[in-house]
Amino acid sequence: MMTPQEPALALATVSYCGPAARWRTEAMRSHATGRLIHITKGQGRITVAGLTNGYGPNNLIYIPPHTMFGIEVGPTVFGQTLTLPDVTGWPDTPFHLRLLDVDPQKELVTLIEAIERELQPNGDLRAANCHFGLLSIFVERQLGNRDPAQADARRQTAAARLVAKYTGMIAKDVRSDRSVASYATALGVTPTHLTRSCRKTCGRSALSLLNDRVYFEACTLLRDTQIPIQDIALRLGFGSPAYFTRSFQEKSGQAPRDFRRKSASLTRS
Repeated sequence: MMTPQEPALALATVSYCGPAARWRTEAMRSHATGRLIHITKGQGRITVAGLTNGYGPNNLIYIPPHTMFGIEVGPTVFGQTLTLPDVTGWPDTPFHLRLLDVDPQKELVTLIEAIERELQPNGDLRAANCHFGLLSIFVERQLGNRDPAQADARRQTAAARLVAKYTGMIAKDVRSDRSVASYATALGVTPTHLTRSCRKTCGRSALSLLNDRVYFEACTLLRDTQIPIQDIALRLGFGSPAYFTRSFQEKSGQAPRDFRRKSASLTRS
């Protein structure tokens, strides 16, 4: 039996939430557990480990644990995100499957619908985990049968490998007071080279990726906790609460206190 401390299989909707809630999908974040994103409608861009790709319907995107990512979700987009309680046997690196044939498209939908059904209050978690096992076999077969031409060769470039390491460091160490220069030194490159590589793989600077990751953490702490704002500022490495407030307002268009209040009202509604 799964204990409360263990991560649980979970399924969430991917859909447009409006401009004020774009941070919930687009801001860079990482999780201790893996994620599997299934897009059923619409198109956009997703950045995983610092590499940006377009996505569309019948795409299946895997994000390993502690891998930084953000996804653009427009008004026409719909999909689901599966939180994976166990990634034993899954790849250590991200993958992006574009299912072109109808049969695997239908099989994937059937598997996810079965998981969704068993995760309902009247469902059975054991059955959900069994369907998850079948899903992992489906994924393994799709990866094995994938046309080599579909694999993203850019992820094997020197720039992509460097940016993946950089984003991995950011994912584990979320502080605004650590400079891009310090990360570059740890990676054995210059800040200029690191930023050039980031722009090549995702069109953003190294500083932009770092700030975006800090921003997501700030939003999450403001929404999900009652930690005082000055303590959040300290935790995230800001020199002062005032500096944190200015930085957050520049990014979100509202003060941290207002963001917290509006988030609380949305949760209650």
